[in-house]
Parts: sequence; structure tokens; C-alpha cells
Amino acid sequence: AAFQVLLYRYSGQEDVVVGSPIANRNRTEIEGLIGFFVNTLVFRTDLSEKPSFKELLQRVRNVCLQAYAHQDLPFEKLVEELRPERDLSRNPLFQVMFVLQNTPRPLLQPAGLSIERVDVLPATSLFDLSLYLRERDGKFIGFFEYNTDLFEPSTIERMIGHLKTLLEAIVADPSQPIAALPIVTEAERHQLLVEWNDTAAD
Repeated sequence: AAFQVLLYRYSGQEDVVVGSPIANRNRTEIEGLIGFFVNTLVFRTDLSEKPSFKELLQRVRNVCLQAYAHQDLPFEKLVEELRPERDLSRNPLFQVMFVLQNTPRPLLQPAGLSIERVDVLPATSLFDLSLYLRERDGKFIGFFEYNTDLFEPSTIERMIGHLKTLLEAIVADPSQPIAALPIVTEAERHQLLVEWNDTAAD
């Protein structure tokens, strides 16, 4: 919900669509199988009517529950049925991905072997913008992956600051309207109000 608020504040669009992968292992009989079961879900959220963050959170919850109820429908089949106007320069249905990795993945240590996890970042981005979060030791850590034809590293750094400011404001008062939640960092606020506003002249 917070990520969608950030996208709403940047774009001004009240109809925000974000994709998200799901493990799609919702039956005990397939848990032991080796293979790739991941599917992509599409979360389309209505941010109109100036909801508070609490109200938006309820909307996002309902959207998620509806998507989870239909997680067995392959994404390719959904695209085939909806037949959106195709453009090879972008993905169908959504261009922004949210990835939450909250399933513990213990590393098994077979006898005689030493195994450690090495995170390898991909060289290309599949989407315009992706936010990856992983739960570790009761905290969320993450990173943005982005299309370098669309975004500069400094833009993404500002985006991270805006998301952090937004999350802090949500935690402080989730009853605020999403349009009123601050996203500008203290450094940017100082630059806007003090440095760039210092126009006094003799």
C-alpha cells in the first residue's frame, strides 16, 4: 500500500497497477516437488476519493485477497483473455513490480559441503521499476531495480528517501489522507524553503 501511495504521489494517477510474484505452492502435496511454480499476480488498486492510509490499506488487503484466490490462473492466460494493446517496449498490464520475499529459506548444510548464499543482481531490469523487500531478523531490507533508460541513479536515491519519509509518516499517523502524507526529505525541504528561496538582493 505504501509503495502504491508513492507511485500515486509521483504520477497523480488514482488507478495504480503493480505486479507481484507468488510462489504458487499452496497445496501440501506439491511442497516437496522440484520445479518452478511461480506465477505473477496483478494488483490494481483504486486510490480515488482521498482515502486515509488506513482506508487504502483495507482496499489493498481486499485486492490482495481476491488476487490470491485466483493465483492458479497463469499470467499468460490472463493476458491472452484480456488482450491488451501490445507494445514491445513495455510489459502488458503493469510496468512496476513489487517483490516481497518473506518465506524463510534455511540453507541446508549437507555433510562434507559448506554452502553460503550469494546475492547476484541481474544486469538488466525486466520492468520499468521493481521494489524488492526481504524480511530478515524482524526487519525489511531491500533494493530498487530499474530501467536505466528511464531513471538516473540519483533519481532512485531520491525515491528511496521519499519512500522512507512516507513510511515514517504512515507509522506516525496512518489516519492521514494519502494526498497529505509527506514524501519530501528534510534535506530537500531545506533546499526548497531555505536555499532556493534565498532570493534577497541589495
